[in-house]
Formats: sequence, C-alpha cells, structure tokens
Amino acid sequence: MSESPNRSVRRRTFVLGSAAAAGSAALVGPLAPSASAASFGWSDDGSNYVVDTGANLVFKVSKTNGDLTSLVYRGTEYQGYGGKNSHVESGLGTSTVTTKQSGSTILISVAYGTLRHYYAARSGENNVYLWTDKADTSVSATRYIVRVKAGLFLNDEPDSYTYAPTTIEASDVFKKSDGQTRSKHYSKLRVMDYHYIGWSTGSVGLWIVRSNHEKASGGPFYRSLLRHQSADGGGLYEILYYGENQTEAQRFGLQGPYVIAFTDGGAPSSSLFPGTLTTSWADSLGISGYVAAGGRGKVAGVGISGRDTAYAYTVGLANSAAQYWGSARASDGYFSIGGVLPGTYTLTVFKGELAVYTTSVTVSAGGTTTLNTITIPSSNDPGNASAIWRIGTWDGTPSGFKNAGLMTYAHPSDVRAASWTGNVVIGSGSETSAFPCYIWKDVNSGLIVYFKLTAAQAAAAHTLRIGVTTAYANGRPQISVNGWTSSIPSPPTQPSTRSLTVGSYRGNNYTFTYSVPASAWLTDTSQYNVLKINVVSGSGTTSYLSAGTSIDAIDLLA
Repeated sequence: MSESPNRSVRRRTFVLGSAAAAGSAALVGPLAPSASAASFGWSDDGSNYVVDTGANLVFKVSKTNGDLTSLVYRGTEYQGYGGKNSHVESGLGTSTVTTKQSGSTILISVAYGTLRHYYAARSGENNVYLWTDKADTSVSATRYIVRVKAGLFLNDEPDSYTYAPTTIEASDVFKKSDGQTRSKHYSKLRVMDYHYIGWSTGSVGLWIVRSNHEKASGGPFYRSLLRHQSADGGGLYEILYYGENQTEAQRFGLQGPYVIAFTDGGAPSSSLFPGTLTTSWADSLGISGYVAAGGRGKVAGVGISGRDTAYAYTVGLANSAAQYWGSARASDGYFSIGGVLPGTYTLTVFKGELAVYTTSVTVSAGGTTTLNTITIPSSNDPGNASAIWRIGTWDGTPSGFKNAGLMTYAHPSDVRAASWTGNVVIGSGSETSAFPCYIWKDVNSGLIVYFKLTAAQAAAAHTLRIGVTTAYANGRPQISVNGWTSSIPSPPTQPSTRSLTVGSYRGNNYTFTYSVPASAWLTDTSQYNVLKINVVSGSGTTSYLSAGTSIDAIDLLA
C-alpha cells in the first residue's frame, strides 16, 4: 500500500438510470418499475434481478451465482471493489437463483449445492434482509461480506489498514509509519458488545445489523473481524462461522436475518436489532429452516445469588444446534432469553467471562421455562478462595494486566504497547498493572514474581494457581520456586489458530494448579521467594508467533 495518510479522498458518484437502460430487460416482476422511479417492484435485466425498494435503494442480485452486484442509494453506487461483488464467503459458484413477490415483500432465493441464501426487500425501506442456511461443510466458512467502493467513507480506526504500508504478520496485519498497527481483525468488540457495524459520512450511513447468531459458534464473548478498509475499498462482515479462534464446533442451519441498512447518516433503527427485530412478514415466504416466533420459547430466571456485584454476569444457553445469551440484571441477577428454538440446553452463568455455574434447561415452543433463584456455590468462583497473594482477578479475562486493553485492537509489536517485560514484587500495589497480559516463549518467558512469607506460611505446602484464557501453539506455564521446579503440565484444549496477535484472548478458560512443597520456600522470612513463570511448548515459531498464553489471574492459596 503506497497511499499517504494525508491523501485526499475523492467521492465518486454513480447515477443509476432506468432498469431498461441498465440492460436489455423485460419487466417481469409485479409492478416492476424503472430503477429511477420511487415505486416498489423488481425486474430482470438479463443478468440480474433488479429490486427497487420504493424508497431510496435499488439493488441487483446476479442470476448466475447470487452475488449482490449493485447497491445504489440515492443514486450513488456503493457496491464493489477490486472487481469483486458482495457475497457469501468468497463467492458461490453457479447457482439456481429465483425471485418472487408476496405483497410488500420481494424474496430472492439462491441455491448452491446444499447451501441456501436469501435476500429480501420490504416496500418503502432502505434495507436488505439476508438469511444463510448452511447444511454442511461443503462451504468451508460462513460469512457475508458487503464490498464497498473506495473513497466513499473515511476510516482510520484499528480495524482499518488503508494507510498502513508495512505488512508485519501473514498478509493481514499492517504497521503505519507512526508505529501503530492496523488489521481487519482489530474490531475491539465481542459479539455481545454490538448490534451493528459500518460507516457514516454524516449524511449517509451504511451498516450491517448482525443477526442473533443462534447458529454461529463461540458464544457471547467471541471476537472476529467485522469490517476493513484498504486501498481497494471497504468490507463489512456478518461472521457466522469463521473457523479462527473457535472454541466450539460449527453449527448448521438457518442464520438470520441480518440486515444491510442505509440511513441518512445516523445509526440504523433499533427495530432492526437482534432481539428486537420481528419478521412475521417472512413467516410464509418458504425460507428453508425458518422458524417463526410461535415456534420458539423463552427462558427466564428470577435471580442469581452468590454473585460478586463488582462484576457483570451473563447467562448463556448452548447445545449443538443453537446458542443464545442475555445479561443478568445487576440488582438481583434476573434474566430473560427469548426467541429460543425448542430443545435441551446447557445453561451457563458467567462472572465476567468465567463460567461459575451450569445446569440443564429444556425449552418448548410457545412456552416459558421459568427458573427459581440460581445459587452459585462459593467454591465455583476461584476468586472466593483465600489467598496469600493474588495478581489479577478471576473473571475469565486478562483485564487489568499490562497491555490488556490495547490487545483487542492492536498487534503486540504496536508502538503503544508497554514493554512486555514485567517482574513484580508482591505488596508494591501495582502487581497486576505491571505484569504483562500475555507471555510468549520467545518474547518474555521467565517473568518473575517476588514475595515474602511468614514463618507459618513457609512451614506449609501451598497450591499456586495460574488461570489462562487461551493459548497459542500449546503454550502453557511451567513454574519454578527458588530451587524447586514443577513438572511440565499437559496442554488444555485451545483453538489451533492465531489469537494473541489478532485481537483475541478468547479461548477456553483453564486453571493450572501446582502443588508447591514446603521445602521449596525460603526459611528466612526477611528474604523474597522467587517465582519464575516460563512458557513451554514444542510448537510455534518465533517472536509473537512463538507459543504463548493469556493470563486471567495468578495466586498463591493460603
């Protein structure tokens, strides 16, 4: 990329004429107006189905492969960059594409092997509703990407690499001349943190409003790419299964609707948000795998006791077919999760992102499963254990550790990152903020914690715990205390892809426990004991792609 950060951006305007002018089209759909008319309908231009929403939006879908080939709002073409269309995954091959109109709704259906994809338009709306029904692994991942022309929106947020000329990892992490890093992976956001993603000029907004992700994988705390910009243009994503940093098996079935929404610069309407959007108008359209509201149920809990009120709690439902979540009310832990497909689910209560309670619930169509107050046993929360000292907090995240806030939107080599070294002294008052959130075999392995014990404490064996949130290349901690060294622990199950360098610490929370004998401690209580934490693994490469792990908390139990 050779663009200067000071490069002026030209806005390019494309005016769409009538449907007939766009191709040798016969008007075959009901009403089927010209594209320039503010009249709802569809037409066939020979290569595409052309849909006029009757508002300010006209879009085209290829009759060959189901690509979105044109997206015109108020006369300006937004779709496309680098000769590529908007589509499922990297584009489907030859497909069967059909269209129909049912009252104030137009539905375009795309059949590609076992995959079904749908576009819907509603009269008078500047929205495109999309569903994707994936039955198997014949399509490797499941995402929809809206490709947007260059120069229409300015973006220099972390998830942009427009002005980043130097590639520093793979082909998707870049460094600017000022040392800041950019990548499409650096969205900052967990799935539960956002309803929509996109851009605004102040007078035009282009957004994707996400679906409820019931057939996605990874739960409420999953992080993935949401948008990007480069010299060629921009991309907005709905990620249903990306295969990167996944903690769950892929789910199959109908996902959606998610919505491409245009506005006059503001945020999309909250009526489109997951949990709020109603689609009774789609009940009779014949969408494969579609389950109407009447065929779904609800789970409600009157409260959760045993919470640490300093933390937010989330309740998740998951089985092999679907996933859902909702926030527990801060005052009493009340929660309600609606729109749930019938079935039996594992219900998990999360303190922050750490699972502290599980049970089983069964949901029936049209019914509400009401749960009495859930009591979290004290022993389920590792933060309740009495500790001689503790670094960090047991919440399933590296929050509070050095560089933790930056790592969801930057590469570890970013100029804004503090040094990855970080030996600490217990009692200094800055143990957590001075200790790095990540440890790599080839970067900062061998971090040291200095601490003193009383005579009584030094006379007894103790358990040392290290909680981690994910690992790369089977990186796991081996410890030594003074002259004693632990065995090498077995690696827990973790995602096999990149994580720590692409903005995600989210893997499988796991606690390593080490039984340190009394003989390991110094008997001179005026001296500091020395705990050294090394990362061990036979995998990984070098530097920030060497084996590594993310820290949740470290403590020495009383």
